Amino acid sequence: MYKLCFYVPESHLEVVKAAVFAVGAGRVGSYDSCCWQVLGEGQFRPLQGSQPFLGQVGAIERVAEWKVELVVADELIHEAVKTLKSTHPYETPAFDVWRLSDIQF
Repeated sequence: MYKLCFYVPESHLEVVKAAVFAVGAGRVGSYDSCCWQVLGEGQFRPLQGSQPFLGQVGAIERVAEWKVELVVADELIHEAVKTLKSTHPYETPAFDVWRLSDIQF
């Protein structure tokens, strides 16, 4: 099992979530479409050669973004990341993938 975390502007929050849920991400037991999300502020400066969705080359941009975390089964992680990248509006979306341990009690 993996945890996938990504940052997305509000304009694309539901579209990106729906896309990764559609490939099977966010399933926990008998539930689907499971995630945790919180609103924050992202910052970046587009450099020469970039094609930013928001902002202008050379200028620092600050934007309200949602941080979304969800679990993804081993066999679905590559497809989930591929889907995230193809539906996200940013040229280079920020995301993390963590391998989770199975702890037995």
